[in-house]
Amino acid sequence: MKTSTATRLGLRTVALGYLVVLLAVPIVLILWRTLGEGVGAFLESVRTPAAISALNLSLLIVAIVVPLNVVFGVATALALVRGRFRGRGLVQAVVDLPFAVSPIVVGVSLILLWGAGGWLGGVEKLGFKVIFGLPGMVIATLFVTLPFVVREVEPVLHEIGTDQEQAAATLGASSAQTFWRITLPAIRWGLTYGVVLTVARALGEFGAVIMVSSGFPGVSQTLTLLVHSRYIDDHNTYGAYAAATLLMGLAVVTLLLMTLLDRKRST
Repeated sequence: MKTSTATRLGLRTVALGYLVVLLAVPIVLILWRTLGEGVGAFLESVRTPAAISALNLSLLIVAIVVPLNVVFGVATALALVRGRFRGRGLVQAVVDLPFAVSPIVVGVSLILLWGAGGWLGGVEKLGFKVIFGLPGMVIATLFVTLPFVVREVEPVLHEIGTDQEQAAATLGASSAQTFWRITLPAIRWGLTYGVVLTVARALGEFGAVIMVSSGFPGVSQTLTLLVHSRYIDDHNTYGAYAAATLLMGLAVVTLLLMTLLDRKRST
């Protein structure tokens, strides 16, 4: 179907206007509010013990979640693509569940499961605290980031097929050798892209994490929770903007990595 020049320009104008209103204006506003008082004030705000602790905790959660998602995500993708088993459709639905369920619901479910009166709440008597601690925040983040590695690796596995893997098996390669030398190099770009998406989602998660976190500064407060606490609880508007700018900076770095990887994957 051919479209006229006026129609194409109109569609581009609408798309750009939509992006400007939803993305550009809020970003510029945050930067203007943050840097309006100078770089020194911004650095002072993000160098507080609470901000440093929040940044470290956010990065720690990412460092835990990403390897777990890589291992289980690749294993799940291999099972869905290479395997034929009953309940495969159910597994597909479970993988996509975080896209459909609100993060708040996820947090409430984790409280009902791991809380003091929950089904698995007895682990607290053994000294293992899940809710309002790091384990609960990691589990919540794992759930909301579950689909990314699976959904990025799965189509690549479909594309490469099984010819090379079967050839390696015919030549006497073990399953482990076939995976490390054939499968993993073939899926590396899809896997890397899934990792970047996981990092971005983990850094920005709020709804599920706030339900299972105590929110105490220096204890279980991530960057997103720090923004919320400064703006709502402390009425520290500038501090909230500064923390949001720091979080936005991490998001921009992640976006640049995604763009770079997408270009390399296309070549």
